[in-house]
Amino acid sequence: MASIAEGETGKLNKLKAEPVSSPDLGGRTGRYPLSMRILHWLMAAIIIVLLVAGITMVRLDDQVPAKFQVLFPWHKSFGLLAFILVVIRLWVRARSRVPALPDGISGWERRAVRAGSFLFYALMIFVPCMGYALSSTYTQSDGEFFFGVNLPELLPKNDAQYEVFWLLHRIGAFVLLGLLVLHILGALKHRFLDRNRANDVLSRMT
Repeated sequence: MASIAEGETGKLNKLKAEPVSSPDLGGRTGRYPLSMRILHWLMAAIIIVLLVAGITMVRLDDQVPAKFQVLFPWHKSFGLLAFILVVIRLWVRARSRVPALPDGISGWERRAVRAGSFLFYALMIFVPCMGYALSSTYTQSDGEFFFGVNLPELLPKNDAQYEVFWLLHRIGAFVLLGLLVLHILGALKHRFLDRNRANDVLSRMT
């Protein structure tokens, strides 16, 4: 009986010593779930393309056919897609286990991360909404184009309101661009400059 008890105790000790991977974290400690990683990089690509396209198309002369035939319709489509994806992302985040920041991250950096995350989500909702509003209120708008489908314009035509929505959309987009640059610089700083290698938060999203 004693040998059996010793054998069972040995098995229990071995199980305790073996690390257990959490399926919600993708099998790697501190890693975001796969669904959140996919949404993160997909939205990052879409937002960068939208920002570049937005800056490009407003600088183009109105006589350039691609401005209104290509850039504007597809900017609207991907803008609405970004809005849909951020709603899905918030839903997925609410249902997932989000890994804590590494212990080596300082207090002020933690506060910056929380503030930056809140601003990112707020702007990813605000900017597309202002884009829809300006397109809907503009008297010369050709409709709310969404990948070949013209969605209903819910707001009444009013060029004075359009000017306000356009300004808010523009300001929000540039704030989002600045926040994106800071986000990238922060991730690179933790990967290449921090002495504590555990601070590499970029690995949580790869």
